[in-house]
Amino acid sequence: MSSDKKAVLSWGEGKSAEFPVMSGTMGADVVDIRSLYAKTGMFTYDPGFMSTAHCRSSITYIDGDVGELFYRGYPIEQIAAHCDFPEVCYLLLNGELPNAKQRSDFVNIVTRHTMVHDQLNRFFTGFRRDAHPMAMVCGVVGALAAFYHDSLDIHNPEHRTISAFRLVAKIPTIVAMAYKYSIGQPFVYPRNDLSYTENFMRMMFAVPAEEYKINDVLVRALDRIFILHADHEQNASTATVRSAGSSGANPFACIAAGIASLWGPAHGGANEACLNMLESIGDASKVPEFIKKVKDKNSGAMLMGFGHRVYKNYDPRAKLMHETCHEVLNELNLKDDRLFKLAMALEKVALEDDYFVSRKLYPNVDFYSGIVQRALGIPTAMFTCIFTLARTVGWIAQWSEMIGDQDSKIARPRQLYTGSTSRNVSPIAQRK
Repeated sequence: MSSDKKAVLSWGEGKSAEFPVMSGTMGADVVDIRSLYAKTGMFTYDPGFMSTAHCRSSITYIDGDVGELFYRGYPIEQIAAHCDFPEVCYLLLNGELPNAKQRSDFVNIVTRHTMVHDQLNRFFTGFRRDAHPMAMVCGVVGALAAFYHDSLDIHNPEHRTISAFRLVAKIPTIVAMAYKYSIGQPFVYPRNDLSYTENFMRMMFAVPAEEYKINDVLVRALDRIFILHADHEQNASTATVRSAGSSGANPFACIAAGIASLWGPAHGGANEACLNMLESIGDASKVPEFIKKVKDKNSGAMLMGFGHRVYKNYDPRAKLMHETCHEVLNELNLKDDRLFKLAMALEKVALEDDYFVSRKLYPNVDFYSGIVQRALGIPTAMFTCIFTLARTVGWIAQWSEMIGDQDSKIARPRQLYTGSTSRNVSPIAQRK
């Protein structure tokens, strides 16, 4: 991690200080400024932590310049082609891909934890029927600490493992329950003979009046969505989980904090915003008019689902989601659907028009995942809940890594104070 390299900060008249430079296994070097205030009496100013590494991690690595994403060193393209979501969960939590026995044991434990405490069923009735599903999911996940307080000692490795299994296993059940409650249908209990993703889709869409039929193509599509969203380095929600965890909060509270952060439209709501954009355009015939507005900086029109803050090239997840998108549309014979024809027309323009190509505004994973979820019958309001389900395992892995890091300290960012200087309080009669 450390190296012989040093960074020198110079300021004032002849003042300077040296700081160690740390090197990871991939990516840019990092200047260790932990002693900055002691040596200089100054702090750094970095809104959004754009140039600050707030932790060290061995879980996920992104190279945004070339468009690469790795889980534990494995390229996302290989993971998506050869693994299912439970294998990815095992990888993120344990550091290595499972062999056949390890996978079987892991799946068996997760399967045995998919039921939730029966009192949680009644917990949902405290919400209004028209509450946003994310409000319910956030509240119920936070409430798990009240039902499973037998494993809240964060310094006990066994407790951390049990909590991890419970969260990975129960989040699909909770998300499906939020959906069922919002549409006035009875809850559907999990079945131990189904896979992780099959179970979730059945809990979402089955009704007592008829048997739910498993469609392998659709299951594989949703499983890929889970895989591609399982972790994404130090994003806003992951940093929130780590920040909450740094205070010693229990894992259920930390994951609930991550869910709250993910709910923001600038983070987890991107695919929902993309679908809303498509609806506002109307149909494929209006794409040229919309593109013209996007190119006009004064029009206020925004192209959602294209480009990415981290990826300066093509989002590697988008390539994989593109394949899945067309597989689903073919399977469900939706190529002539109004909204899907519109989406494909917009995709074609973005991939061919020099205005977008030169600015590297390629379709990102949110563009395709929103289309796929709509095709699967998942309503727009549930999109961020699906994201939550997928990202929970990444949050747990990041939280657990933080607990085991000896350098980890309670999060306490500094500030550049710009308020009033010291002043005295006047008696109320003298105040203007």
